[in-house]
Amino acid sequence: MMMGKIAPRTRFWFAGAALTALLAAGAPLGAYAATPADTLVEGFAIDDIISVDPAEAFELSTAEVTGNTYDLLVRLDLADTSKVKPDLAESWTISDDGLTYTFKLRPGVKFASGNPLTAADVAWSFERVVKLDKSPAFILTQFGLNADNVTEKAKAADDATFVFTVDKPYAPSFVLNCLSATVGSVVDKKLVSEHLKTVTPSDDYKYDNDFGNEWLKTHSAGSGAFTLREWRANEAVVMDRNDNYYGDKAKLARVIYRHMKESSGQRLALEAGDIDVARNLEPNDLKAVSTNENIVTTSAPKGTVYYISLNQKNEKLAKPEVRQAIKYLIDYDAIGATLIKGIGEIHQTFLPKGVLGELDENPFKLDVAKAKELLEKAGLKDGFSVTMDVRNTQPVTGIAESFQQTAGEAGVKIEIIPGDGKQTLTKYRARNHDIYIGQWGQDYFDPNSNAQTFASNPDNADTGKVATLAWRNAWDIPELSKQTEAALLEKDSAKRAEMYRNLQKEVLDTSPFAIIYQQIEVAAIRKNLQGFKLGPSFDTNFVGQISKE
Repeated sequence: MMMGKIAPRTRFWFAGAALTALLAAGAPLGAYAATPADTLVEGFAIDDIISVDPAEAFELSTAEVTGNTYDLLVRLDLADTSKVKPDLAESWTISDDGLTYTFKLRPGVKFASGNPLTAADVAWSFERVVKLDKSPAFILTQFGLNADNVTEKAKAADDATFVFTVDKPYAPSFVLNCLSATVGSVVDKKLVSEHLKTVTPSDDYKYDNDFGNEWLKTHSAGSGAFTLREWRANEAVVMDRNDNYYGDKAKLARVIYRHMKESSGQRLALEAGDIDVARNLEPNDLKAVSTNENIVTTSAPKGTVYYISLNQKNEKLAKPEVRQAIKYLIDYDAIGATLIKGIGEIHQTFLPKGVLGELDENPFKLDVAKAKELLEKAGLKDGFSVTMDVRNTQPVTGIAESFQQTAGEAGVKIEIIPGDGKQTLTKYRARNHDIYIGQWGQDYFDPNSNAQTFASNPDNADTGKVATLAWRNAWDIPELSKQTEAALLEKDSAKRAEMYRNLQKEVLDTSPFAIIYQQIEVAAIRKNLQGFKLGPSFDTNFVGQISKE
């Protein structure tokens, strides 16, 4: 379709009595139809949302919703992402033994419901996370919390004082970074308690209620700049301004995320004025909108890295020289210039930029001659055959095909086995692959989130319980695992950062991981928007500061 002229088109607005009034546009078909002046409308692939309960939510787009509807004790400092800053906690102290964190809460904060926010709400929020034991619970339970001790380890000393006790003298930066994750969101105990669902205790779940989980799957009970009005799976999320918010009130009355999975559909809607922001544009559509005088683009690096990994159960891939050779058989420059142009940047170390201890070094380039030397040294002068499991999405498929071609120049014959995300992940998690190409996003904004998975494997047996990426690739590294654990206990941030830089150098040089690039999130926005900014993580994509001219 030629751009610049748009034929009479089907309206992109979706149906529903609650939303139709917000989205009604009076302009005739084919004409520019501005979104409501008090409403931000974003085209965004939100089909990953399963639940908006912060004790359960663990998906990227969900994090953006919870980041705007809930407050935390501390938040990531966007001016320096190696640090956190106060949010609900005005200040905090740490005991001399490094085990007890005492938080003094900001006075006068109210939830969106109007209920006062107290330390009892914070304690109950921790309790429900641990007892529900959903996917993100490990971020808190890794500090020694369990169902039996959580009410003692995370408690209110008084209305304004919350006390959190951990099991080891971890680096304070590690503890605080974990508390800045979505799972640390503070929920309105009084409001949620009105919506408890009675359940029958069992061996797996011994409580007689669901801590409001069923209700919070589709509602919010926070104190953030917005409150959730509605979530329709695979259709839309609607958030209204919270006029009880303790900080600067949101400039717009509401925000609507419209589910739009296809890049081309988002581009057409943006150019037509049916949406204010397009969030999932691929390189070709980004290029197309760059010539539109009414649209600008913005971007931010995200904490997600894409990598190729080699299963060390394969005796050929387990040879150190082969691990090195593979890293010289990836055409990083071509991938960066074409397949990920605008949506990623070449990055070969496991810590993404912006994280404490990042190491910005990219020593590997495509060098077939060097790879051949290494393969000959490994006794594989004539190459070998291997399979690679690839999720059938872009740009992953394109990267796999590029690698297949360049590896073939050195005699490494790769058979690509395509599959959907579930198929490829299931095989990978069972350690049944040869080569796998995938992505890893941080669970929380701390170097341990990536170090623990790329540089730690405490039990390499098939029955091992800690299924890190190193374990999935059968990389047995007892010494690196010890170093990773030691970094958690280093209180001095500068020394801790240096420990992570050393870990990255070792992984870069000897590991079965060829890390290729770091994701860049890009958004295309209409020029009448002011204050739109992408954060370093999805839960820092704040919308309260956005206005319209």
